[in-house]
Amino acid sequence: MSERDWKRLDVIKRVEKSELTGAEGAQVLGITPRWLRKLREAVRCGGRGALAHGNVGRAPANRLDEDVRKTILELALTTYVGFNDQHFTEKLVEVEKIAVSRSSVRRLLREAKIGLGRTRRAKKHRRRRDRKPQAGLMILWDGSRHDWLEGRGPMMCLMGAIDDATGELLPGAHFVDQECAASYLRTLHAIVREKGIPHAAYGDRHGALKRNDDHWTIEEELRGEQDLTHVGHALRDLEIEPIHALSPQAKGRVERLWKTLQDRLTSELRLARASTCEEANQVLQRHAPDHNRRFAIAPKDAVPAWRPVRQGVDIDRVCSFRYKAVVGNDNAVRLAGHVFDIPPGPGGRTYAKARAEIRQLLDGSWRVYVKDSLVASVAASPLAELKPLRHHKRSAADKAFGRSIRSLETPTERAEKKPRPIAKRSPVPPPFNSFGRLKRTPVRPKTTPIVSSQGPR
Repeated sequence: MSERDWKRLDVIKRVEKSELTGAEGAQVLGITPRWLRKLREAVRCGGRGALAHGNVGRAPANRLDEDVRKTILELALTTYVGFNDQHFTEKLVEVEKIAVSRSSVRRLLREAKIGLGRTRRAKKHRRRRDRKPQAGLMILWDGSRHDWLEGRGPMMCLMGAIDDATGELLPGAHFVDQECAASYLRTLHAIVREKGIPHAAYGDRHGALKRNDDHWTIEEELRGEQDLTHVGHALRDLEIEPIHALSPQAKGRVERLWKTLQDRLTSELRLARASTCEEANQVLQRHAPDHNRRFAIAPKDAVPAWRPVRQGVDIDRVCSFRYKAVVGNDNAVRLAGHVFDIPPGPGGRTYAKARAEIRQLLDGSWRVYVKDSLVASVAASPLAELKPLRHHKRSAADKAFGRSIRSLETPTERAEKKPRPIAKRSPVPPPFNSFGRLKRTPVRPKTTPIVSSQGPR
């Protein structure tokens, strides 16, 4: 019997002894006098046990079968170890065909002392920025370096972007060794090709997105701005506004995406026994549609704001590495050890002394443009590494500017910049005079014999 049943039994006894009236007893118990009379009759016939609920001691009708409970616990400790409650429940329903609710799974796992795979910290109060009303108005992109393979393979970085209005994981997400300009360009290329051109891109202050150095050339000082990065040039060509966050919390939506994927995608990679970057990318491509189905939301405005690619815009050329060079007298362009021969132009003319623009595409191939016209192309080398080249040397104007600056420096300032070499100690200390000065040995002038017609004197 529960405490409520004991209270009812006490009131019924007092009513039977005429210590309370039926109306007073019903008021104490919070029931009607008619219901109190039924309880008194039940106690007279069945004793105090009649006050207990009829389901006491009986197994509930929706209780899980013992074999099913053992199967769930076995799967939680073997196949789906490390999965969170919701993810584990989804796998039970979709893969194992066990119809069970999340609350039942959670209660069963906690009774078996099987806790969550990670601890959850208390949330801090932050004012969230309102989502954009239309899809395509702004994307958030970033990279997450994490032990995605849990020791089965190398450390990798997951590059990806989400739409601010819907939270959809956009095309172009992939695993790479580290966050770099090539990975950002690949992500942008896939988004533009499959979705369209967004209006703004929200990212951090990574060196691939924004220059963080204080070096200014003379051309940059005259222009009033530094040269853009390769990704910055691509964003400018596509008229995409770059937004650089000052803290991870400012781009919290993409950070929460990494938190979700580091939980669920890591479990999927473990389930697929992925151990290489290629296998991880295959699992990611299969997981992305399921992730969007579960976590993407509908925007406020159903009309998308993705801008279509204008006719004549070459996306492969826009999303590439770009360099500038001058064509040599041999009608070839040299760039960081690469030599690109340019075929003769119309009428057999040469391109010597012409300014050329060299592009390295994302597939590793090369293109040479002169006055915005393609004049040469080179196929990709299978051993070529796709990364920005550091080939530019200081121009003559920069060198002259540096010499003029050094000429204004005092000898003391030059000495502070260039450390003096450590002098070697001589084994024998030099002699000093009484004034503490180093003794100098007199140097005798060389005498030449005087030679005359009569012979030497």
